[in-house]
Amino acid sequence: MVARNVESDPEALEEFIDELQGQQINQPRINVDPEKIEQGLAKLVLTLIELLRKLMEKQAVKRMEAGSLTSEEIERMGLTFMRLEEKMEELKQLFGLKDEDLNLKLGPLGDLM
Repeated sequence: MVARNVESDPEALEEFIDELQGQQINQPRINVDPEKIEQGLAKLVLTLIELLRKLMEKQAVKRMEAGSLTSEEIERMGLTFMRLEEKMEELKQLFGLKDEDLNLKLGPLGDLM
């Protein structure tokens, strides 16, 4: 498209308006279905929880290997992680999500988890 002065050329203004309207037609619409929004929000929250859970588990393993935890602390953390995993499974089932749904694709960087 050749640049034209739309202020002094009414035909150029009409072409510009037509072009803008064509762009609006091609824009994807936002899905405002309440069920989809709820599932999308659940997916985001569960993805963040899963990421934090994995980071905490790795940190716990490092602390266990370093010997900085008592056997009571190890038992308590193991039970906590088991309960968290059970609750995550329950919530994924409730919102119809699978493990792969909670993995973010980061393009050339690969997957988040």
